[in-house]
Amino acid sequence: MTAAPTAPSGESPAGRPTPLVSMRGIRVSFGGVHAVDNVSIDLLPGEIVGLVGGNGAGKTSLTRVLSGARPADAGEIEIDGKPATIANPRDAKAYGIETIYQTLALADNVDAAANMFLGREITSRLGTLDDSAMEDATRKVMKRLNPNFKNFKAPVMSLSGGQRQSVAIARAIHFNARILIMDEPTAALGPAETAQVRSLVKGLKDEGIGIFLISHDIHDVFDLSDRISVMYHGRIVDTVDKGSITTDEILGMIILGKKPGEATTEELASLHA
Repeated sequence: MTAAPTAPSGESPAGRPTPLVSMRGIRVSFGGVHAVDNVSIDLLPGEIVGLVGGNGAGKTSLTRVLSGARPADAGEIEIDGKPATIANPRDAKAYGIETIYQTLALADNVDAAANMFLGREITSRLGTLDDSAMEDATRKVMKRLNPNFKNFKAPVMSLSGGQRQSVAIARAIHFNARILIMDEPTAALGPAETAQVRSLVKGLKDEGIGIFLISHDIHDVFDLSDRISVMYHGRIVDTVDKGSITTDEILGMIILGKKPGEATTEELASLHA
C-alpha cells in the first residue's frame, strides 16, 4: 500500500494551516449536568472565532478548560497539532494561552507597567523592583499595540475603558501569547471605546494571534470574527463562516438551537416579536 502524502510543514492534510488549538470531544460535568457535552472546535493562526450562545450554553466552561481553570472530564487538546496537557493556568501560559476576562483583573491603584508585570516583576541585581525596565518594556508594547496611549504614570483606575483594555491586552502579548481568550471585550464601553478595542483586536489578528471571542454583542461578532461557533445546552450547534450567515440565522442557533436552514421563516420572524 502506498503511503499517503504528508502535508507540508505547518499545514494539515487538507491543506489548511495546522490549527493553533484543536479541542476534541470535550466534556465538562457538574453533578449530573453536562455543561460541555462532546464539543470539538478549532482555532487557526490569525483567526478570530466568535463563541456565542445564551447564558448557560457552555461557552465559559469550554474556555475554562483551555485556560487551565477547570480540567475537562473527557476529551483531548492539541496545540500546533501536538497533544497538550493543560491541568492548570500555568500549563496554559506555557503554551502561550492567555485569558482577558471581562473584569480585566487589573490592580486599580497602580500604573500600566505595574499591571503588565503583576506577579512577574522585573528585579535588579540587588533584588529591588526595576521600575525603569518595566516602564520601558510597557512603552514598547504600547507603541506597537496602541500608539495613542500616553497615561503611563496614572493609576489604571483613572483610565478609560478602552485604555484599560489596552493594558490587559498588552500584559497578555508581552508574555508571548499566541492564543487569546477574550471575554466580552467591549462590554460597557461607549461607541468610541468600542471602536478602539475592535481596532486592537484586528491588530492582534494581523500579527497571527488566534482569538476565541466570547460575546453577547452580535455586532462585535460579525465585525471581528472569521468564523462563528454557536453553543446551545452544552453542545456546538454549528460553526459557520461569517460571510455565509445572517444575524437572524445566528439568533436562530442561539435561541432555538437550530442550524441554518432548519428554522422556519416564521420561527426566525418570531425572534423579533
